[in-house]
Amino acid sequence: MINSMTGFGRACIEHEQYTITAEIKSVNHRFTEVYIRMPRQLTIIEDKIKRCVTTYIKRGKVDVWISIDGETGVEKELSIDWSLLDQYVSAHETLNERYQVQEPIRYHQLLAFSDIVSIHEKENVTDEFANKVLDAVEEAASRLSEMRAEEGKHLNKDFNHRLDVIDTIIQEIESFAPEVQEAYKDRLYKRIKSLHDGAFELDEDRIITEVAIFADKCSIDEELIRLKSHLSQFRDILNESGSVGRKLDFLVQEMNRESNTIGSKGNDYSISKNVVQLKSEIEKLKEQVQNVE
Repeated sequence: MINSMTGFGRACIEHEQYTITAEIKSVNHRFTEVYIRMPRQLTIIEDKIKRCVTTYIKRGKVDVWISIDGETGVEKELSIDWSLLDQYVSAHETLNERYQVQEPIRYHQLLAFSDIVSIHEKENVTDEFANKVLDAVEEAASRLSEMRAEEGKHLNKDFNHRLDVIDTIIQEIESFAPEVQEAYKDRLYKRIKSLHDGAFELDEDRIITEVAIFADKCSIDEELIRLKSHLSQFRDILNESGSVGRKLDFLVQEMNRESNTIGSKGNDYSISKNVVQLKSEIEKLKEQVQNVE
């Protein structure tokens, strides 16, 4: 069964010290692209997160959001530039001596200077913490996959309806085709006869043969056969598993090509009218195929 490329999944994993939330959204795209927004300390497992997501999603643009509330496996460290602090203290003592004052050193003011004191985050992602993050991502990806599959059922139903409509139109065109071809041969024969001014003798059999050959070149039988074959292949692919969107997109292009040829060959109002409806239905197929994984 086909899958849609549109969906959303969310999962939360709660721990005594933290809560992990993973949200995944996907939309249609020609290829597979995964974008992850997460706390910096999780960068070390980014590849594992991508592999987890692509296990469930084979095609589409995917946005992943991971947030952590609570103690997140990050330790903060205070760093002091002692050499620079010594220079500040020395400069302070020099000022007191130079200007004969006894201003005490207020270390809390010195420690407020960002060039002396800095706070660094030390990443400490344990295996347990990393596994819980991956569990949240996998659960969200699974729910996203379920939603894409459910949407795929609706797409499948719509596709089958469109294919039935197209099949009916093809049968309508087929019913007109022989009569149209004979009428075309008759018009062509009469036209040749009317242009003959009697200056030379016409070979009646030759005229009939040439008219038949030319009329045969304008036959739409082959295009109708290929179109019906494409419909059959389309139905078969709908029952396949995995990523089939590109196959369906190719078939729709071929169906559109055949309908254009039928429209250019079918020199008749009844056929032209049906070709317009045919192309309209194929265009609807094309729009929906863009959403198939």
